[in-house]
Amino acid sequence: MPIYEYNCSKCGKHHEVMQKITDQSLTVCPDCGGELRKIISNTSFVLKGTGWYVTDYASNRQTEKKSDAVAAKDSPKEEKKAETPAAPKEAAAKI
Repeated sequence: MPIYEYNCSKCGKHHEVMQKITDQSLTVCPDCGGELRKIISNTSFVLKGTGWYVTDYASNRQTEKKSDAVAAKDSPKEEKKAETPAAPKEAAAKI
């Protein structure tokens, strides 16, 4: 539930009130009966993690480039593994 802030024009007190979005704004100060005015304040809502910004979403073209780069990096390692077969004695010992 959001917290709304009000200032009283009569006593000058600052009020923070948890209200539903659909609730009517307060108009009377609960302390002195003066007129309350809703003020705009900074929010404490912070977006953290990935997926909140346009730059966090990869287009198909960027995804393809990344997968091609990863495949290019991985393929030489796989070839090296395939080029060095196990010795027959080691293979027999593993069975």
